[in-house]
Formats: sequence, structure tokens, C-alpha cells
Amino acid sequence: MHDIRFIRENPEIFDRGLKRRGLAPLAAGLIAIDEERREAVTAVQVAQSRRNEASKLIGAAMAKGDREGAEAIKAEVAALKEQMPALEARADEAAKRLKEALEIIPNLPAEDVPEGADEEANVEVSRWGTLREFDFTPKEHADLAPALGMDFETGARLSGARFTFLRGDMARLHRALGQFMLDVQTREHGYTECNPPVLVGDDAMYGTDKLPKFAEDSFATTNGRWLIPTSEVSLTASVMGELLDESALPMRLTALTLCFRSEAGAAGRDTRGFIRQHQFEKCELVSIVRPEDSEAEHQRMTRAAETILERLELPYRKLLLCTGDMGFGARKTYDLEVWLPVQGAFREISSCSNTGDFQARRMGTRYRVAGEKRTEFVHTLNGSGLAVGRTLVAVIENYQNADGSVTVPDALLPYMGGIEVITPN
Repeated sequence: MHDIRFIRENPEIFDRGLKRRGLAPLAAGLIAIDEERREAVTAVQVAQSRRNEASKLIGAAMAKGDREGAEAIKAEVAALKEQMPALEARADEAAKRLKEALEIIPNLPAEDVPEGADEEANVEVSRWGTLREFDFTPKEHADLAPALGMDFETGARLSGARFTFLRGDMARLHRALGQFMLDVQTREHGYTECNPPVLVGDDAMYGTDKLPKFAEDSFATTNGRWLIPTSEVSLTASVMGELLDESALPMRLTALTLCFRSEAGAAGRDTRGFIRQHQFEKCELVSIVRPEDSEAEHQRMTRAAETILERLELPYRKLLLCTGDMGFGARKTYDLEVWLPVQGAFREISSCSNTGDFQARRMGTRYRVAGEKRTEFVHTLNGSGLAVGRTLVAVIENYQNADGSVTVPDALLPYMGGIEVITPN
């Protein structure tokens, strides 16, 4: 959510940020609505003040025996009382219009974010790892994995397209990946493990900028709850409405949860295989920090996600997303893309974003500056450390053997109960 005071005081800066996002100027229209709201609020305050003052004058007039004057003042008070609901409604209506206008405007990009319309303008920051050279023709996971326990047919029969049923050692490898990610993030990077709800209310979704603009991308229940698209929602909203002590920051949270997405905006993309599912697991990273620490925390979080890929010895590249490819709430985003040899391409496996105070304003989350009376909005960050299903795909494709088996990466052996190779069954 944007600060209307900032927009009033810096309309050119605000519109310049929107232009970099590919949007038309909006500052003038927002300021006009805010002026209408402020005028209405002032009118309410003036009327209320005069009503209170006039009410006191009635008694004074009666004490002086001025019955005619008292009656005139009573008439004025009655008139003001009658006018008040209309004035308050006008103020409320303007405030509602301003809120509805602000809540669908994306975050402004940081100054060092490259400008561009789409993913073609993203900037590659670095690469890691050596691409494997196969002495046989490798298979795509969708062709290789069914014999290893990745059952697309049963998943589709149970739930429809984009659902998969994992069996046996394939299910164990999937579980091993999630446990490995949690252990690295908690033991080495200082994240606190959480087990949050995967059903949340409107406030949690709104506060983390998933509502109202992206309602169609998530699944809603029949009793007014939402299946989380990512545990970013639960973890970040865990401090919704709170006034934190500065000593509690930075707050670093992680969770391995089921996530659910309707993929409404991705119709026809990656319909084959395990890359884009309606139900998937993800190890989420969330940080809640002081504003002055958020840029360094962004680098730290991204590095925590990179560590998983390096431990699994999966080649990847790091991208700085351009203004046209960033998410709605992000002011700066790094994507990590893992190498898939059969596609001959890098595919997204993690997205780490700094949202600044954008989510904190929507949630109403502040911290009290140590030794001072003032409070400030926190900054929130989120990232994948990593998406488990896509990591499983990368392991299958990069660690496959000529006989159709898959070698378990060394980092996962402690989690596999002695299984070193997953063989076709």
C-alpha cells in the first residue's frame, strides 16, 4: 500500500516510478480524491465542534432567561445533527475510493532495478556450476519419472489436471528435499522453523498483497477462507497489526508447507509434467527487518536460497528482474533459475523479493525505535528456499542415468535411509 502523504509531497517521483512500471501517471487523480476526503473530514470536524459549542450555549442562554435565543441555538444544533450523517458519509465514501485506488497500484521499483517491459530485459547477475555432458540421450522428467513413482495419471484421475501422485522412493526423495532445505535454513542461516496454517482469512491475504487484485490466482473455500498460495502469507501476516520492539528485529521465519495456486494467469503453460502444479510444497523464507537493513537482508536471503542449489550441485543462474517482470508487491527481486538439460534452458526455482514497507502498511505493522517515542513501518522480504517440486524435477533431469535410474545427490543421502539410487519399478 502506498503512503498518500508521500504521493502528495512527491507526485513527480511517484509518477516516475509508475512510468518505470509501464503505468500511466496517477498522482494527480489520487491527490484529488484525497483532497475531497480531507475537505469532507474537515467539514465533519467543524460541524461537530460547532454542535458541541452550541450545545453549551443553550444552557447559558437559558440561565440568562433568553428563551428565544436558546430556541434558536437548539434549532441550529438540530440542523447540524441532521447534516452530520451526510457529511460523514461523504468523508467515508472518499476514503473508500482512495483506499480502493491505492490498493491495486503496484509497489514502486528500487532505483537500481533495470527498466524493461518483460523478462527479456532481466539482467543476469551470475552463474554457478558446470553443465553436465551426457554420454546418452537424456530424457525429460515427464518421460523418465513415471517409472520411478511420479504418477501423473492417478493424480489427474483423483483431482484433475496439474495434480500428481508420488509413490515409493520418489515420494521419499521429495520429502528428503524439503527436510534438507529446512535443516539448512534453520541450522545455518538462522531462520526459525514454523508450522503455520495453510488456510487464512481475507486480512492475511490482503496484508500480503494477494487481495484484491489476485483473487483469481488463489483457491477460496466455501466458508470464507483461502488456501495459501505460499506460506509467505501466513509467516508475514503473523505480525499483522503488531507494534514490535526494535530488539525483536531482524525476525527470520521459515516453513515447509503445501501451497495452492489456481494458475489462472498461466493457462496453457507447462501443462505437462511436474513444473506447474495446483498443489505443491515450498520452503519459504520471510524476513521482517528495520528499513535500513532491508537491502542487506535481501542479499542475505538470496544467498540462503543459492546455498541449497550449490549443496545439491545443480547449475543455476541469478537474475535481477526488470520493472516489467517483478511481482506486484516487490520493489526489487532476484530470481534463481536452475538448469534443465533436456529443455536446454534455465527455469525459475526461487524468487526473492524485497517489498520495503509496502506490505507493512497494508498490515499495519510497525516497530518502536529504541530509545525514542516514534514508530516506523517494518520492511518485509520473502523468498523460496526452494520450491520443492521444481527442485525434484531438476534432480531427476540432472542426475539421471542411462538405465532410467536417478542417482541421489550426496547432500540428500542422510535423509534417504540408505537409498543411493532410485530405480525404475
